[in-house]
Amino acid sequence: MSRDIRGPNEKLGTVLALAGISNAGLARRVNDLGAQRGLTLRYDKTSVARWVSKGMVPQGAAPHLIASAIGSKLGRPVPLHEIGLADADPAPEVGLAFPRDVGAAVRSATELYRLDLAGRRGGSGGIWQSLAGSFAVSAYATPASRWLISPADSSVAREAAEARDKDAAAAGDAGIPQHVGHSDVSKLREAAEDARRWDSKYGGGDWRSSMVPECLRVDAAPLLLASYSDEVGRALFGATSELTRLAGWMAFDTGQQEAAQRYYIQALRLARAAADVPLGGYVLASMSLQATYRGFADEGVDLAQAALERNRGLATARTMSFFRLVEARAQAKAGEARACEVALKASEGWLERSRSGDPDPSWLDFYSYERFAADAAECYRDLRLPRQVRRFTEQALSRPTEEFVRSHGLRLVVSAVAELESGNLDAACAAGTRAVEVAGRISSARTTEYVRDLLHRLEPYGDEPRVVELRERARPLLAAPA
Repeated sequence: MSRDIRGPNEKLGTVLALAGISNAGLARRVNDLGAQRGLTLRYDKTSVARWVSKGMVPQGAAPHLIASAIGSKLGRPVPLHEIGLADADPAPEVGLAFPRDVGAAVRSATELYRLDLAGRRGGSGGIWQSLAGSFAVSAYATPASRWLISPADSSVAREAAEARDKDAAAAGDAGIPQHVGHSDVSKLREAAEDARRWDSKYGGGDWRSSMVPECLRVDAAPLLLASYSDEVGRALFGATSELTRLAGWMAFDTGQQEAAQRYYIQALRLARAAADVPLGGYVLASMSLQATYRGFADEGVDLAQAALERNRGLATARTMSFFRLVEARAQAKAGEARACEVALKASEGWLERSRSGDPDPSWLDFYSYERFAADAAECYRDLRLPRQVRRFTEQALSRPTEEFVRSHGLRLVVSAVAELESGNLDAACAAGTRAVEVAGRISSARTTEYVRDLLHRLEPYGDEPRVVELRERARPLLAAPA
């Protein structure tokens, strides 16, 4: 459906020409982006011609998909006003700001928490549906650079009078407590620990994991808008940053890349307010993994190295090991074999230097030698070195545990790919079958995508009975809604 804004949309026509996109090409890109978010769109070159020559404005998510499609070709974000669609149904740039001022940072984060809940209540994706496909890796540039320049605010104390000002409305119907104490912060940390366990065991789409945004709105936001001392405020910002990063990670795992990006940016800003440099590095590492997964490996390297640079002499050995491992993932995806090997060697060296008595942060509890081996295997998969993939995958799978079900499923898929590239079709199908069984027990779009990639690699063997059986086993998983 469209509505008329009278007269040609010269802005859209000009930007299309600049990007070198034909009418048919834009229609195809918009339809594809819509399909990624479960939307069935049937635009064609005539539809685009009407947008340009008659000024028709498509409704719903389409204007934002148009901007995303053009931005992808130009390599930068394209705002709606640049293509003459600023009067379309608005999708605010919520969550993308990285304010210098602490008060503005609180408003930016709490606005994101409220808007996400509005989307969930809508029943059709709400804000995230309209922002479909709007991930732009360039949005990480300003947050990363500002964090590198100054990873801590001078003071975050908030007075009672300030807590009663115009920001009070941002707390919604939850209300604002008078003063925040350490017990309030402890409850948030407990919620984060519970959410991490559920996420690892059941995936980011499990209903228990989806309670994290609700916790941010109902519990964290009112505390951020209350009054607190500098000491308590630092702890509060740190706990809220952990929860916000978790919300981003869960969105990433379920394929909501645009939501994940906004949560990550706010988590990094809150980590700066907490003066928690290792936590900020962890958020940057999460950004790096997302950028790499989305095909922006060079930016993934930059983000991982930013995490490393500020943490030299601050983070524990195990934390530094994880940051180097994330860098190795990005280097491998970029095809930089030598740089990947250097990062992997450094990561393993840091891990060997770590000790059980080190003051490692609780959010790093998941990281072990098995996790190092699993990511090393993925690095070598991207570098197309199946022998190393098999060696590290065997180590990664040596101690399967019910605590990290999703990770186990991902490792099985990587093992299947290695077996396939080594010419062992039977072993590949066996590992793939086990991976499908694990994937069926969790809610993780990322795990499903790994299985889909494996089946794509098996297409040349499509008539083999083992492959046919695996495809049939995977059918319910691939047919399930995202």
